[in-house]
Amino acid sequence: MDASPVPWIHALRNSHDTLQAGVGPLDAAQLEQTSYASEWSIAQVLSHLGSQAEIFGLFLDAGLTGQDPPGMDVFGPIWDVWNAKSPQDQASDALHADEATLERFESMDAAEQERLRLKAFGMDVDTTTLARMRLGEHAIHAWDVLVALDPAATVAPDAVALLVDSLDQLVGRTAKADGKARKVRVTTSDPERHFILETGDAVSLVAADDETAPELGLSELTLPAEAFVRLVYGRLDADHTPPVESAGVELDELRPIFPGF
Repeated sequence: MDASPVPWIHALRNSHDTLQAGVGPLDAAQLEQTSYASEWSIAQVLSHLGSQAEIFGLFLDAGLTGQDPPGMDVFGPIWDVWNAKSPQDQASDALHADEATLERFESMDAAEQERLRLKAFGMDVDTTTLARMRLGEHAIHAWDVLVALDPAATVAPDAVALLVDSLDQLVGRTAKADGKARKVRVTTSDPERHFILETGDAVSLVAADDETAPELGLSELTLPAEAFVRLVYGRLDADHTPPVESAGVELDELRPIFPGF
């Protein structure tokens, strides 16, 4: 994983600009149509991105000033304000809030990037970690919106190239063990990566070299990295799955392990 925040911030800029181009022309009826996240409309997904942009701005403040990060007592009122907005205001205000927080990331010089430190989410957070967390949320929720408008939409390639190397952390936090022992070598393309996915009483994902499968006789799953990212984020349903190759394991048995968020 790249230790510099710069590629992550660049990918955030691309994700923001793509989302803005996709939703800027939408009218009220289009904003109220269901997003890929079936419990949320497009406007509600944008509202979530807007409220989280505001919250990430507070994390930036805390990390740069040495203050404690905000908690649920701060988050709740922010969410209440955003939930009360009209769909049109949720969309337009979200894009403005997202731009403002993105510009703050972009304006940080090297000294500020190095200085930012805080403890949040049970871990030590630096600028790269904060940008990574924001990209993981932004790129995936942007896809939730854009795929509702164009069924062929995919997660942005620059985001995929970064997120694919941090999937182990997401698996550790969000995967739902089903008790069935599996050991699967996952090979991705664009970019090419190799992983070992183990399931059972727990779920883990670790990087592997390209000689692992022949030596261990593992099950195999080969798919684009973009699709694997969406699988781990709980967004690889049958209608949005590109061609994959598998031996000894089926996607249908892996999908429930990754419920997403």
